[in-house]
Formats: sequence, structure tokens, C-alpha cells
Amino acid sequence: MKATNGNSLKIGIDIGGTHTSIGIVDSDGNILNCHKLNTPDFDTVESFTLALHEASIRCANSSGSSYEQIAGVGIGAPCINHQTGVIEGAVDLPWPSPIPFKEKVSEKFGLPVSCINDANSAAIGEMKFGCCKGSDNFIMITLGTGVGSAIVADGRLIHGIRGLAGELGHTIVRRDSDRICSCGRKGCLETYCSARGIVKTAIDMISKHPCPILSSVPQEELTSKIISEAARNGDEAAIATFRFTGTVLGEGLADFAAFSSPEKIVIFGGIAKAWDLFYPSMMDSFNHNLLWIYRDQITIERSMLPEASAAILGAAAAVEL
Repeated sequence: MKATNGNSLKIGIDIGGTHTSIGIVDSDGNILNCHKLNTPDFDTVESFTLALHEASIRCANSSGSSYEQIAGVGIGAPCINHQTGVIEGAVDLPWPSPIPFKEKVSEKFGLPVSCINDANSAAIGEMKFGCCKGSDNFIMITLGTGVGSAIVADGRLIHGIRGLAGELGHTIVRRDSDRICSCGRKGCLETYCSARGIVKTAIDMISKHPCPILSSVPQEELTSKIISEAARNGDEAAIATFRFTGTVLGEGLADFAAFSSPEKIVIFGGIAKAWDLFYPSMMDSFNHNLLWIYRDQITIERSMLPEASAAILGAAAAVEL
């Protein structure tokens, strides 16, 4: 597809602790071309920014358009202040904070740059193009390397004073936990429902359940993907891992519902691929713990947008904000 109406294209960049996705987006919300980088491969922010610029040029040129047609750059990143464009305390990124990221991207790209929290960018993508189209009140939970979230109330994203509102992954769900979170506290939702948390749970479950598959994998090589595959092949420790993950997640979602009264909660990210493994226990736990005034008022859905698409589209849409 080729853009035909001048500078109508935008670059959407979704930065994650494991992967960064870059996409060229047209005015109708079509991703014309995209590319993925391994975020930890870059020792410095400067080398990362250079790689983003080079990948954006390649994406634009191979999409049937050109870099000259790009109107602006939208960036979704963890812990980024949407007003200043500074990344503040993003413990899942490989570079020390604070990072004046908007400034560095502006210098390299020579284009207008807008910044937004990564989970917020996924929420915007869902609002404009996904299952939250027409919805004014919802919570987005992103399950991946960490646990991110976005809160939309009365049709507006909740940003807070520094653009960092809604860090639901860093709410403490187990006060007696020995799991140390990347934020430095213990027992955060992220320590249980992120990819790393799932690995930790699996290691705990191996000693309690038959595990012919997981026991054959060195613990340092375990990943959430390996664990999900083992669960689907009948490994009881892996099945118990996702059952427990769903229980903890359901408890957290029941609490989150109490402060923003959403009509729906959307689960997004790589861990959502294991939906069938944690959904039953999540729903049992959610319904058991939900305040009675919200009963039968809230649906929980899995995002139907391709994993990178919602965040890329939302980041590109941030150029208009």
C-alpha cells in the first residue's frame, strides 16, 4: 500500500524490555510495514536511537512510500513522562534513568516526537482500532517482561502529575512474599504475573507436582513459553503454574475494578497467548473477590489485535494528542 496524501504517515514505536517494534502507520490506521529490534542488544541509548532511525527509514522505503512522507514519531515506552519525554526509572530497560529520550529521538529523526507510557499507547490502540472501540471506561493490563497497565475513565486516559499513573503491576498482592520486584519492593503483581514471575512460580511448583517435561529443562533455561507448552502437553507443575498465576491475577483485577469502575478489562501482551491456561482460574478468583456492587457489570477480554499492533497504532496516534 502506498501513501498518496503528502506527509500523512507516522512512525509508531513500542519499546519493551525484551523487544522494540517499529511500524509505519497511515491515516486510516493501517500498519504498512514494521520491524522488530531486541532491546537488550544495545549498550547505549545513542546506539539504540540510531538503530531506531535506520529501521524507520528501511520500513518507510520498503512500504511503498518514503521517509519524506513521515509527519511525526510516536513513542510508547515504560515509565516515560508524556509531558517531558524523559524516561524515569524504567527498571526493565538496559540503560540507566533518567533518559531524555524525546530529545534524543528528535535530534536523530528531525521530526515532531510525542511520547506516551507503553501501556497507555496499547490502550489508545484498543480504543481506536480494537475491542475497546466505543468504550469510555476500561483497564488495560499488559503481561510481558513486566506488568503494565492503563486506565481509561470517562473516555480519557488517566496520566497523573508526571504521566506515570496506573502502575498496577507495582501494587503489592502478597504482603508476606519473598519475591523481590524490579522496583525494589516485595510481592508486586509483576513478580507473579510477568514472564519472569511465571518462571519463578514454575520453579516452586516443580518440587510439588509431577513434571516430566519441566524437570528435564535446566531452571536457568525456563521461559514462560516453555512452561505454557509443557502445560498443554500435560505437565502438572506447568498446569499448576498457570492456575496459580490466574488466581493471583484475578485477585488483583478485582481490586483494580473497585477504584475506576470499568465496563471491561483487557489483557494484552505475550503472556495472553496462554489465555486458555490461566483464564478459568483468573475468572474464578475475580468473581470470588469482586466487590458485590460490580458483579455482572465487568467483562474481561483478551486483546484481539496482533501483539505489536495495538501498541504501534497507539504510539502513532499519540502524535495527534
